[in-house]
Amino acid sequence: MRMPRIHFLDVTNRDGVQTARTGLSKFGKTMVNFYLGRLGVMQSEIGFPFLFHEVPYVRAQVALAEVGAFGDLRLSGWCRAVVADVEKAAPLGLSHYNLSISTSDQMLQNKFKGKLDRDALIRETQQAVRAAKAGGARTVGVNAEDGSRTDDAFLTEFALAAREAGADRLRYCDTIGGDTPFRIRDRFAALADATGSTVETHCHNDLGLAVANSVAGALGGLDAGQDVWINTCVNGIGERSGNADLLSCILALRHGFGVHDRVEVGDKLDLGWARRFALWASYAFGQPLPYNQPGVGVNAFAHESGIHADGALKDHRNYELYDEDALGPFPADHHATRGRVVLTGEYGGRAGFRHVLDSLGLADLPDEELSFQLVQLCNAQTGRPLTDDELRLIATYPAQLALLFPGLLS
Repeated sequence: MRMPRIHFLDVTNRDGVQTARTGLSKFGKTMVNFYLGRLGVMQSEIGFPFLFHEVPYVRAQVALAEVGAFGDLRLSGWCRAVVADVEKAAPLGLSHYNLSISTSDQMLQNKFKGKLDRDALIRETQQAVRAAKAGGARTVGVNAEDGSRTDDAFLTEFALAAREAGADRLRYCDTIGGDTPFRIRDRFAALADATGSTVETHCHNDLGLAVANSVAGALGGLDAGQDVWINTCVNGIGERSGNADLLSCILALRHGFGVHDRVEVGDKLDLGWARRFALWASYAFGQPLPYNQPGVGVNAFAHESGIHADGALKDHRNYELYDEDALGPFPADHHATRGRVVLTGEYGGRAGFRHVLDSLGLADLPDEELSFQLVQLCNAQTGRPLTDDELRLIATYPAQLALLFPGLLS
């Protein structure tokens, strides 16, 4: 019998981009999918396909996925559990969806203000799930927003009703970040056992417990013999105090005492991309990494005190839990060159464009003219020098990326 597995569903391009006082261009969201694909994460929640301004972006992501730009990464859309949202999204060609609705009494009484009761909530969810499956969705997850404040009996009833309508997973959302590891593990075990369903963790960090809760919830699902999915964001970004950090969750499952020897991760993870992704995200979001950010912070492998320095010099394993080489190299991008440097971007000419691409070993382009125009447009959208990985993606997949800019390119 197959051992139950843990999978990752990263929500940077949905929950992460909702972070206050920050933002990410559509090209930036494309790069998130690129890095998730290189890292080996199973699925990316790429955004809101029912919103008009996401449509060109979603079309570009589907096209890029079809030509292998994201490896095996699965792309999913987030919609409210409303049939109209699902029907707007269906023509864009996504195969995976998460449909969200609030389930707690707090939300029913003080968010919906009496417009929905429990019966209506279940009815709307079932209708939305059926509409998604009828529209061609391969998998549909239903999100119990504020699940951590929803009582066990109704949460089970909601999950069973969604499954009856065709849902494949239940997302348990700790929307206000108030859960604790022991509680969430017990709830996941009971919920997975009662419903026979795969359950996702979706944990916010208001108590600093998002990673701990994600791991504990996953263990609870495994205790019940079910697969489990963990929702994450790069660098732990997200609304308020953030979401569960992607790298921290992976490291905890690989190296956490009492955890790493009893779980199986179903994703083909390659942490050799971890530093490039984290540093790119910090640059793109304009959010400096904390010095003590696990794995990728500037102090993650730094030693100063005498006892620690002496021990680390003798054998780094004396004071380090895992090998930093596993996280890949730090980026040394062309745009960060000190002294004399020629860049390419929004106002750049062909000589600079060709110089930069030659320096990256990109001599033979499928469409040099289109790539040149895309460099200008993407730089105008991001408002910052393009990184080496961004330029490589543009040079390799210009026809697909051109879908980001309908009507602007011939």
